[in-house]
Amino acid sequence: MSKSYDVIVVGSGIAGLIFALKVAEAGSNVAIITKKNSAESNTNYAQGGIAAVTSQTDDVEMHVSDTLVAGDGLCEEAVVREILKDGAAGIEELARRGVEFTQLDDGRVSLGKEGGHSKRRILHVQDVTGKAIEDALVHSIETSPNIDTFEHHFAIELITSSKLKKLGHSAPEGDDRVLGLYALNTFSEQVETFSANAVMLATGGIGQVYQFTTNPFIATGDGIAMAYRAGVEVRNMEFIQFHPTAFYGAGSDRFLISEAVRGEGAILRNLKGEAFMEKYDERKELAPRDVVARAIDSEMKQSGSRHVWLDTRGISLKELHERFPNIYEYCAKQGIALERDMIPVVPAAHYLCGGVKTNLNSETTLPGLFACGEVASTGLHGANRLASNSLLEAVVMANRGASTAEKYLVNLKTDPIELPDWVDGDVRDSDERVVLLHNWDEVKRTMWDYVGIVRTTKRLERARTRIETLKREINEYYWDFKVDESLLELRNLILVAGLVVDCALQRKESRGLHFTLDFPEKSEQLVDSKVSV
Repeated sequence: MSKSYDVIVVGSGIAGLIFALKVAEAGSNVAIITKKNSAESNTNYAQGGIAAVTSQTDDVEMHVSDTLVAGDGLCEEAVVREILKDGAAGIEELARRGVEFTQLDDGRVSLGKEGGHSKRRILHVQDVTGKAIEDALVHSIETSPNIDTFEHHFAIELITSSKLKKLGHSAPEGDDRVLGLYALNTFSEQVETFSANAVMLATGGIGQVYQFTTNPFIATGDGIAMAYRAGVEVRNMEFIQFHPTAFYGAGSDRFLISEAVRGEGAILRNLKGEAFMEKYDERKELAPRDVVARAIDSEMKQSGSRHVWLDTRGISLKELHERFPNIYEYCAKQGIALERDMIPVVPAAHYLCGGVKTNLNSETTLPGLFACGEVASTGLHGANRLASNSLLEAVVMANRGASTAEKYLVNLKTDPIELPDWVDGDVRDSDERVVLLHNWDEVKRTMWDYVGIVRTTKRLERARTRIETLKREINEYYWDFKVDESLLELRNLILVAGLVVDCALQRKESRGLHFTLDFPEKSEQLVDSKVSV
């Protein structure tokens, strides 16, 4: 028997939680499905802050201009204006929900500056902004009577009316629409059925598709994969933002050294100790992230080094402690004192600028299915995200999506229907876990080696060949064995890796985060890359 709700939210980052709170406050019964604990999300790891115009010396038009420049021609200007003009209201809502942004001694809000911004406009909570927002929103969720949270539940597949008809089940008449989803309870190892007339995908990004990433282990592209399999349009997946400054250590995970550190005066140096950014861009350390990441990549390749240095010795010890306590503590544990030592840094996969296509109301091309946050492609980021615009987009689009979802449910005038249970068939428990481990490693290495900061058509074609082989293997595995979390994540990772490669091969130019040696110039045509079933 299916669990019935008005709305299902998949994911528990800033986008999903705000959306859930808003529709619940409007009277909807909401289920939040999250594959780990509620607080485990990309939001929780966001250090720098949230960009919004809150100062009298700033204005929205300047923020719009900075965003358009960073987006390198692919931003949808009308979308940019709509989202950014709602920024201040989004900040006020976060404050109402308990987020206490860092203030100066005189009581004014402390505003940081990051690459690509012409003004100080980054509101922050020291260097743990994401965690502060997440904690405040989770507290609100826990006290809401209309929200049930299902932790350790992995959303597997969307249920749509067209899918039910193909399987011979009864389904609502009319156009295709979303009806619910199947989710694996990772504790009981049983697949559960959830029924709802509206589903919000807020599952974050795809960082784990790369060998080195600043993203947590949960960032496996689940929402994008689910939407794609349901026939929803996905676009611009080639635009992967590599954060220029992740801590270089022995493991594959990369601790993020916030761009705000460079905003306060940190300098990038090669292993000879030479400051090098002036060779690449007049904005030096505060150039957009794609420029800085390619500059670091170039310096490393020229010297054969595995990292460059980030020099924080020009920042006062007081400011390091007050503004970047989390970063200071992490580096100290690695034996680095920021007031006298330099930080070894390298680029790492950080943020996806493409994703599930939505309009300004967070609606996808499938009625009843909404998407918000990093999983979505609204047109705000274009070919490269301006620093700290992501949390802003999540807040604004969650609010807009909630209002639209409420209207959708009222106009639909029907209750969620009883859905068929998941059928395992003749599948069995796997005794070949090593296959999953090997394939997981291969897809991450393939993407890092062939679909990285600098690309070529030959590398992309090699990546596509390898990923297609992995896709065939994992699909056979999926149908032969009982599903579990690692299998489902790998299935999604391989699918989104293929989407990244397909989109990259479509783009015969270098623009924003997509740089290819075969097409080093920009095309005169401004087009999106698109993929759909």
